[in-house]
Amino acid sequence: MMKNLMKLMIGMLMISLFVVSSCKKDDDPVSEPPKDKSFETLKTYMIAQDMDLPKILDSWITTADNVHTIMTDADPSNDFYIIDIRSAADFATGHIEKSHSAALKDVLDTAANSGTMPIIVVCYTGQTASHAVVALRLSGYPNAKVMKWGMSGWNVNNDKWTPNVASIGVGNANWEAGPGNIATNINYGDPSLGEGDADGATILKKQVKKMLDAGFQGIASSTVLGAPGDYFINNFWDEADVTHYGHIKGAFRIKPLSLKDKQYQYYNTKTTVVTYCWTGQTSSMVTAFMNVIGYKAKSLKFGTNSMIHSELNSHKWDATTQAKNFPLVQ
Repeated sequence: MMKNLMKLMIGMLMISLFVVSSCKKDDDPVSEPPKDKSFETLKTYMIAQDMDLPKILDSWITTADNVHTIMTDADPSNDFYIIDIRSAADFATGHIEKSHSAALKDVLDTAANSGTMPIIVVCYTGQTASHAVVALRLSGYPNAKVMKWGMSGWNVNNDKWTPNVASIGVGNANWEAGPGNIATNINYGDPSLGEGDADGATILKKQVKKMLDAGFQGIASSTVLGAPGDYFINNFWDEADVTHYGHIKGAFRIKPLSLKDKQYQYYNTKTTVVTYCWTGQTSSMVTAFMNVIGYKAKSLKFGTNSMIHSELNSHKWDATTQAKNFPLVQ
């Protein structure tokens, strides 16, 4: 009987030790990885440096007429430093006199030679140039501008717009006629950059380079209209224009998309964001900016000119009125 009592006491002791040990493990605090504060650091820096999106979109575009007037007047001191980011082969075929050829990813290196001259960036249509101008405006060139319509607007022989305008949205089930039913904005919180404890200037420089290295981020209107539910879509229009023309099914309207006012939080952090405007030039600016601050964003190519061209009363490509016949040099 003594042996049985000893066995019982040993068994109870072991159970007690197991329970105590288990409780101790459960009560120990679980160490969590430190919260990534790099987005907040970047946002604070960009706001302090007056680099919020509304500022980046302030006076960011000019016309071929203005560029031609400035470059041909009698005063060379007011000339633009023109960066042409089309292919080297197309640049060699014909370009604006005194312009400089560069790839999109190298635009900051080329801009370093501009001195105090105001910078104009040109491409085929004005869309890729908008990515470049965002990079420039976030990198010490706050007055850099896009030439509207790109080289298509400079010389009619370079017209890349006409083959890309379309009205595939007219009568399409995924285009809601005005006033439509624009989606209610949802707060998705902040994106994550994963840059650790780097300072704001360092993070911004790295993010701008990443954006440029990735190249122009565009998506065809046929792709988005074919499956709008696959994307988070932002119609970057004024409310009156959405009411008049309508919008892609399921689209949101988030504008002006400010960092300071936290409107960026209405962009979905978990999926591909597609922004569209009239011509794809403003939406390219927005897309480049949003990619810099940590979103997966794309610009709808050629904007609503590629979806409801026949319905547009303004912001409409028409080669007979928009394309000039300004000279090209080789």
